[in-house]
Amino acid sequence: MSVETTIPEVTPGNRPRAVKGWLSTGVRWLVLVGILVFWQIATSILQSPFFPEPLKIFQRAADLWLPSADGLITTSMSRDVIPSLGRTLTGFGIAVLVGVGLGTAIGLSRQLENYLDWILQFMRAVPPPTLFPVFLILLGTDDQMRVALIAFGSVWPILLNTIEGVRGVRPLTLEASRVFRIPSADRLFRVILPAAGPKILAGIRTSLSLSLILMVISEMVASSSGIGFQLVQAQRSFAILNMWASILLLAILGYVLNLLLTIVERRILAWQRASGREIS
Repeated sequence: MSVETTIPEVTPGNRPRAVKGWLSTGVRWLVLVGILVFWQIATSILQSPFFPEPLKIFQRAADLWLPSADGLITTSMSRDVIPSLGRTLTGFGIAVLVGVGLGTAIGLSRQLENYLDWILQFMRAVPPPTLFPVFLILLGTDDQMRVALIAFGSVWPILLNTIEGVRGVRPLTLEASRVFRIPSADRLFRVILPAAGPKILAGIRTSLSLSLILMVISEMVASSSGIGFQLVQAQRSFAILNMWASILLLAILGYVLNLLLTIVERRILAWQRASGREIS
């Protein structure tokens, strides 16, 4: 008895997803390397003191912040990077708690929305950097002023997206949860917030980049530490390599924080992708 086996033809349409992912990652790195090589060649030819070669920038960043023979944590890391990260994450955390909590309450109550909507629209229209002198007068020059500014400026995308997400929960879903007599707390944490999750996480992602921007702005004035302080000092003393190294550090921090948030988002919304595949 012979057994016939059929080997499926490998085409771009049925190529394993993992292979596609590796190819896509490889192409991205090739593009990045190509840009860096072009940058290196162009700056080597131009020899401008204001646009140093990327290799010199990387070397300066490594000297400032990477572990060395003197210790695992350099002076610049303990004086600038760690305090800046602490302020950013604290302000961002407060913004997440306030934005999700207040946004959920407003989204569930039309009456509360009618009372607060015009106030929120008025306050969010004020650019946060313009309130820096107000926070400076009210809270002084300590870290609490910078944390408050970061929290105030980054709360709006989370708050507004949470309101919209809670409002967007399908009435049929809410009605079904009431029919099955699901307790209010379970309805909130197992039905409403998961359904509004994509909107909330989109607002959190936007707020994360705002937190970094406000951290730098708040450290540029009346500060004695932080990445923003380091950036201003480098600009005033014409330490061009330090200035570019600080910009590079900010880009890396923003990328890493966004990557971590993406991983958290995929885990939280895994159930939604699974249900989508089942439906499809």
